[in-house]
Order: sequence, then structure tokens, then C-alpha cells
Amino acid sequence: MFSNIDIIRQTDTILFMNWDTHLRLRHVRCFLEIARAESVSVAADRLNITQPAVSRSLRELEDILGAQLFDRAGRGLRLNEAGRMFQSHAAASMTELMRGYDRLVKEGGATIRLSVGALPTASTDLLPRAALRFREEAPNVRLHILTGPNWLLFNQLRDGTLDLVVGRMPEGETSSGVTFQQLYIEDVVLVCRPDHPIIAASNPEVEIRRFPLILPPKGAVIFSTVDRYLSSIGLPEMRGDIETVALPAGRKIVQSSNMLWFISRGVVAEEVRLGTLITVDLASPLLSGPVGISVSRFAPLKVERNVLADCLRASTDELVALQMRPGSQRHC
Repeated sequence: MFSNIDIIRQTDTILFMNWDTHLRLRHVRCFLEIARAESVSVAADRLNITQPAVSRSLRELEDILGAQLFDRAGRGLRLNEAGRMFQSHAAASMTELMRGYDRLVKEGGATIRLSVGALPTASTDLLPRAALRFREEAPNVRLHILTGPNWLLFNQLRDGTLDLVVGRMPEGETSSGVTFQQLYIEDVVLVCRPDHPIIAASNPEVEIRRFPLILPPKGAVIFSTVDRYLSSIGLPEMRGDIETVALPAGRKIVQSSNMLWFISRGVVAEEVRLGTLITVDLASPLLSGPVGISVSRFAPLKVERNVLADCLRASTDELVALQMRPGSQRHC
């Protein structure tokens, strides 16, 4: 006769043997790439294998785990709660495997690499300053800076491809599995060309509806902030003629037309300082939000990441000091 404890031990052994026998590295690699891209086809291109092979690996992994890891989102896939939980552990395991490989192959001559995701508000001023400071503090560390859509950078943060992300605080599902350290509060501004008619308006909020708008795309961190503000002034579900948070495109379009652009102040700080773009005075608390450092909750301790975080804080203090000078424009 077997006791209940013996039966439980035997069941656990069978489950472990099934996991140990069937789980392969390709299952984990395919899963992490799908989670990062939110697309089977993109994952297949990046892995240089066929879409059916990627789909089959995902189905096999879900069968092994006994759980569905993704929900359908239109034509793409989005991690569900079980998927996010598994992603954190799978990503940490892959990261440690790659570190072990690097140490084994390159011991003694390797350059440590720190990967940083830069959202638009931090990539034009704050992060460049911090990067120069970091180079002096940690000359043996190669700083790898990536830009991209908000959803992609935070997926890469969760799967261990990025060590941290600098920019606006993530909201909703994007914030899952992420811790946030605030550096400063920044507002979203409405900018236009210097001789735009709205500058002379006594009530610019009323005049906004008269002009075509450039708005952040739905995937941008500031999308919800701008959407809430527009709803508050009677423009719910307003859609822009153009959608972008990219400085080169937005700047040129605004300077060449009557279009108005909602964008984080940090993105256009230099243009506002030089007077090539002008901010429209809206003075709404709904347009303010925190900017800071996002790190995966499951990321292993990393000294280099802490050094960069200190450099970002020092650079924030430097920018605040600059904005306090008489005649200076606000940068943060």
C-alpha cells in the first residue's frame, strides 16, 4: 500500500520526467521571440525558420506546461498572465545561459555590455548626458542603446534583452512585471511653428479643434495622457491626421504647416529652447506624468545597471539646475 505522500511524490516525479524529457531550448527561444514581437511571422523571420515550425514549437510548449501562454489580439498575439509569469523565468534562464557562454568563450578579454531602451522623451537629452557620464564612470562597459515602440522595448525588458528602459512610466499591461523609479515629472506639450495663429488666441483650448493635429500613436506611452486631456476639453476619441512621436518627422511637419503636435516636452526641449518650435499654454495637470527608470522585477542584480541609474539621476539634477537659470527654458 502506498501512502498519500508516496502517491504525491510519484506524481511529481512523473511530471518532472515529462518536463525533463520533452522541453527543448528551441521551445524557449521561440516563446521568447514571439513574446518580444507579439507575432509568429516576425518571430519566424528573426529566428530564420518557418512560421509552421514556430507555431508547432509554441503548441508543444503549451502542451508541456499545460497552460495557454498567449491571447489573440487582432492578427497578433499578446502574453496573458500565465505567459508573463513564464516569460520572466524563461528570460532569466536564457540570460544566465548566455552569460555562462560569454564567460567560457571570452574570459579575460570580454567587454561587459549594458543594454538600454530609450523612449522618445529621454533619448534626446537625458540619456545622452547620462551616457557620457557613464562612459567616464565605467569605461570598460559598452553601452548599447535601443529605440523603438513602447510595447517592444518593454517586452525586451521582460525577456532580458534590455537591462533597463528610460522614459515615461508604463501603464496598463505594459507595466506588468516591471518596477519603476521616478526621476522627474514631465508634461506633454502642444507645439506649433512660431507664427502660428493659435499663439494669439485668448483661449487656445477652444481653438485646438480648428487645426489639424499630430497625436501619439496608440502604442505610445503618452497616448492615454493625451487621450484623457482631449476628452476633458470635449474632444473624446479625437484622432490625429498624423500619428507620431518621432522628432525628425514631427518637427518638420509642424514647422511647415498649421498642424499642432502633442508631444513630451523632453522630445522637443532643444527646439523650444532655440525658438524653432513654440509651446501653446494649456496648463492642464492632466498632461503631466512621471519619467524614470523601468527594470524587470526578475532581473538579476547588475552593478553596471546601478551605475547607469546613478548617472541618470545626476543628469536629471543637472537638467533641473539648468532650467532654474534665469531666461532658460524648461527641459524636464
